[in-house]
Amino acid sequence: MKLLDLQKGVAAEWKEKGYKLPAYDREAVKDETKKAPAWVHFGAGNIFRAFPAAKLQEILDSGEYNKGVIVAESFDHEIITKAYKPYDGLSLSVVLKANGTIEKIVVGSVVESLVADSVCPEDFARLADIFENSSLQMVSFTITEKGYSLVNGKGEKLPGVEEGMAAGPGEQSHLMGRIASLCYSRFTKGGVPLALASMDNCSHNGDKLKAGVMAFVEAWKANGKVGEDFVRYMQEKVSFPWSMIDKITPRPDADVQAMLEKDGFEDTELIITNRNTYTAPFVNSEETGYLVIEDDFPNGRPPLEKAGIVFTDRETVDKVEKMKVCTCLNPLHTALAIYGCMLGHTSIHDEMEDEQLKTLIETMCYKEGMPVVVNPGVINPKDFADAVLQLRLPNPFMPDTPQRIACDTSQKLPIRFGETIKAYQARADLKPEDLTLIPLVLAGWCRYLMGVNDEGNVFEQSPDPRLEEVKAYLKDVKLGAVGDVHKALEPILSDKSIFAVNLYEAGLGEKVEGMFAELAAGTGAIRTTLKKYL
Repeated sequence: MKLLDLQKGVAAEWKEKGYKLPAYDREAVKDETKKAPAWVHFGAGNIFRAFPAAKLQEILDSGEYNKGVIVAESFDHEIITKAYKPYDGLSLSVVLKANGTIEKIVVGSVVESLVADSVCPEDFARLADIFENSSLQMVSFTITEKGYSLVNGKGEKLPGVEEGMAAGPGEQSHLMGRIASLCYSRFTKGGVPLALASMDNCSHNGDKLKAGVMAFVEAWKANGKVGEDFVRYMQEKVSFPWSMIDKITPRPDADVQAMLEKDGFEDTELIITNRNTYTAPFVNSEETGYLVIEDDFPNGRPPLEKAGIVFTDRETVDKVEKMKVCTCLNPLHTALAIYGCMLGHTSIHDEMEDEQLKTLIETMCYKEGMPVVVNPGVINPKDFADAVLQLRLPNPFMPDTPQRIACDTSQKLPIRFGETIKAYQARADLKPEDLTLIPLVLAGWCRYLMGVNDEGNVFEQSPDPRLEEVKAYLKDVKLGAVGDVHKALEPILSDKSIFAVNLYEAGLGEKVEGMFAELAAGTGAIRTTLKKYL
């Protein structure tokens, strides 16, 4: 059973074994999309295939829509060349349900895959053609939060940014410059409106995308490379809607791979690219997923509401995002990731059987987060949190790991914890000093930076753009002999770019220092400290 066999009409065995196949004429969808493309997505990772592409498949199956999505990848070209093009964009979505059942769905909604880089000139020329087509309605993104940034952790412009801003539209090394250039191509061909929609898991994602793109546009204007008319087009005819996405999509799992191979499914190669991306011709994910998008699409959009995607106003998106990212899911994930790595856990569901860790995130959510949670109206925060804590995180069939979730933690802390601290600062009836478990998680991250687990053994820390920078402050801190904790931690705890607040000014710096000293007091101190505060 190979994905490309389905193009030959070989389907009986797949259906017998419970695989759901595309119920539409894929070649007709390809032709229609090529003639009049409506949707391009940047970021060919697992969440795209497991969620937006799978939702589009539902609409295609219903017969209520007839265009696919074109995926483009600028960061890791191997995803396209190894996981998409060899399979003509087909992939297998494996949905792992909490009750132990699974769904196996062949997703065919991705009808074209492109390397978004001039090193592949044919692909990039095709992207320009697509952007110039008036039929294009939506360009979406799942490129991670750092994909929008033009600077490193020290505020220095990333390589190629200065040069790209000076050069003007054309060849660019940063994706934001490439998007601005593609929009310029569209502008020169009539300037039809367009929506650039971030679907990344970060706060006010549309604004981050807008800031990155418009930085290039405004620099080009200042450098005389474009006119005021292009700037006006970008300001008045290109929208940057906000969204909130929630879908746990772990790396392709070896147990899922073995299950598929037992079925006779042969396209199960686990691919690790040179840029350390984990991918495969299949993707495994949980059954629950939410996507709430600001309905601001000046040239129309695919009818994704027919598959349960919620389109609403910006204020409601903001409330949903804050509910999830600041209280009901993301902080819980990060807490489990930090402590799971140090306590030797290798799966999230296993952590939910750890009494201290389960109590840590439940109490942090219900006692410390809920008092300042924003109720969006369209989703009840308590119901959302109950589902996370009782169904989603304990799901034994979800092969997610604390090590994966610990990636880029320095980029996640401001929104996942800093916003709650700021909310406590803003309330007359609450004060940050009342918090205990959120500071314990922040102290835990500082302890994580030591790279030594609770047994005193070195462990591999997950990738993080600021990891080496912040680790350097702790170079003289040793397990059981922490020395001057304030000297080591002050540069970290006072950094608003890490926590969204200066923790000392918020009244929490000394508390975090004390908790860190307890966590680093010796072997077994992490477990002992958790028990003390729980």
